[in-house]
Amino acid sequence: MQETNIKRASVAALDEVLGKSFPVLDHGHVRIIDYMGDDAAIVQAARVSYGAGTKQVHEDRGLIRYLLRNAHTTPFEMCKLKLHIRVPMDCWRQWIRHRTASVNEYSTRYSEAISDQQGTLPGEWRLQTTLNKQGSEGFLDLDLGNELTISEANFHQSARDLYQARIESGVAREQARKDLPLSTYTEAYWSIDLHNLLHFLMLRMDSHAQTEIRQYATVIGEEIVARW
Repeated sequence: MQETNIKRASVAALDEVLGKSFPVLDHGHVRIIDYMGDDAAIVQAARVSYGAGTKQVHEDRGLIRYLLRNAHTTPFEMCKLKLHIRVPMDCWRQWIRHRTASVNEYSTRYSEAISDQQGTLPGEWRLQTTLNKQGSEGFLDLDLGNELTISEANFHQSARDLYQARIESGVAREQARKDLPLSTYTEAYWSIDLHNLLHFLMLRMDSHAQTEIRQYATVIGEEIVARW
């Protein structure tokens, strides 16, 4: 990264991991590209916005805790985070439901689809919960799980072979891709302010969130945001 004399807010702990890829799942990752703002940016915005209402809270961290406790979230929007993520498409579908972020995703119309697909280990096949139509609980028997893992790998290879055969036959990328499984990885740049990032983490780190996206959220929360 090129060094400059430009003065800007800097968080040493975040600077240490700029550009670092944190692995998630089998072929995924989260990488911090850039950030803007620090505690001072939140405090500065709060004091100009609420004026006399902040005079009783002199210590910056105390003010930040006060803002969070009372759901005064606008000052947190002064801080932003930009990530590069590599994620399976089924997980990405949940991710982009958070529409407050700015997104630029890898295009399979302009480039060939990423070859990696998320695999499932025999002990990772989850049972459908009887309490929630969109949740899971417990795991399948290992013998059955092993059969499913083998059939999944065969399906992945078959789908990839079909895609490659279409590409080599001259079929347009936008059409050749239509039978690729949702386990296929995609990549995106994802930029979001701190207020909405905290909301994302609150939902996606929760125990009720799907395991795969929870793993991504946990990495973002514990390895990146915790340093902010």
